Amino acid sequence: MYIKKYYLLAKHTLFPICRSLTGDGFRKSLKIIKKEFPKLNIYKVASGTRVFDWHVPPEWNIKDAYILDKNNKRIIDFKNNNLHLVGYSIPVNKYFSKKELFNHIHSLPEQPKAIPYITSYYKKIWGFCANHNEKIKLEKNYKNSDKFKVVIKSNLDSKGHLNYGELILKGKSKQEILISTYLCHPSMANNELSGPIVSMSLIKHFSRIKNLEKTIRFIFIPETIGAITYLSKNLNYLKQNTIGGYLLSCIGDDRQYGCMLSKYGNTPSDKAIIMAFKSLKIKFKKYSFLRRTADERQYNSPGIDLPIACIYRSRDGAYPEYHTSLDNFSLVTESGVKGGFKVAKTAINILLKKIIPQNKILCEPKMDKRNLYHSLSTKKIKKIYQHYLNFLQYADGKNDLESISILLNIKISLAYKIYNVLKKKKLVL
Repeated sequence: MYIKKYYLLAKHTLFPICRSLTGDGFRKSLKIIKKEFPKLNIYKVASGTRVFDWHVPPEWNIKDAYILDKNNKRIIDFKNNNLHLVGYSIPVNKYFSKKELFNHIHSLPEQPKAIPYITSYYKKIWGFCANHNEKIKLEKNYKNSDKFKVVIKSNLDSKGHLNYGELILKGKSKQEILISTYLCHPSMANNELSGPIVSMSLIKHFSRIKNLEKTIRFIFIPETIGAITYLSKNLNYLKQNTIGGYLLSCIGDDRQYGCMLSKYGNTPSDKAIIMAFKSLKIKFKKYSFLRRTADERQYNSPGIDLPIACIYRSRDGAYPEYHTSLDNFSLVTESGVKGGFKVAKTAINILLKKIIPQNKILCEPKMDKRNLYHSLSTKKIKKIYQHYLNFLQYADGKNDLESISILLNIKISLAYKIYNVLKKKKLVL
């Protein structure tokens, strides 16, 4: 099955690549995905570009990084594990004392066998990461008077670019479902290759379905700045057409399922993911939006307000291997990815089938010229005419048909009839 294919692609081909927000590793990863899906469009945005309150950072590339002891032995080597280097480290070629050096070596005392993943995208620093046991060993093996040479062959190019990938499966409707995932983390499996594995599997699955009810838009972006950049380029269109969607992250292990609903927890996406878990008879944990950590922050920001929820297995930041070298393909399994795919596919299918009316007219439309209201004023208004007007008030692309029927206190069958009348009159999508 295609899930196994993309699982193995991620495990053997994507996992070793050193990726970051920008740079050759991210581009290379997008090109690998494009080989699987030629319709994937790869875009670039110049470093320094203003995107809302942010600027696209310089493009960062790394060739090599290591620490040499007095015997020219590499005691920490980026080529052994790309997590050994703090992401976005500046170039260095200099000798340091033991005390100076060890101030730049990060470890996790509470997880002594794990190499931490640490970055500094917007402040110019340098650093290395090691498992704590190795750091203690190094401290014991060297004298305070020893000198060490630090070499970091990196480049920060202010004339570089940020890249992202986008693939659109066109449906019968302009209404869209947005599926967003990350591709910026180096050599970590759950966070973050599980999301792209599931996204690729979803692309393959839904591309085989003829006459999709709605359009599905898939994006592969770097975290935070990628979402902000993408929104800055596409916001008006997304606000007009996006009726739901999901951020897929940390979705590949065999632990508990989870989700984070959108800001107010009442969008079609929120209802669809809850329905998906219940229909699949899966126990799940619902995380508070107040504990948001990923791009749900961007999609639900004031003025953006896209109805995007999150689907997890183990949520980012809530499992012990998170942002360490222990987040590998022992943690992320084929069965774990299949479970994440099954939930995401079910939720998307529910969204595809949902009728989510969207008013096409600004302000109240002139109903009498469409024979949907009295042309002669009278004291008594036909109830059906009032239903038409009330329906249009709630046809804002945020409420599905079931929600509108509840708001209007009418049967779903009547709501469906009203929807068909208004659609025929080209008042709603």
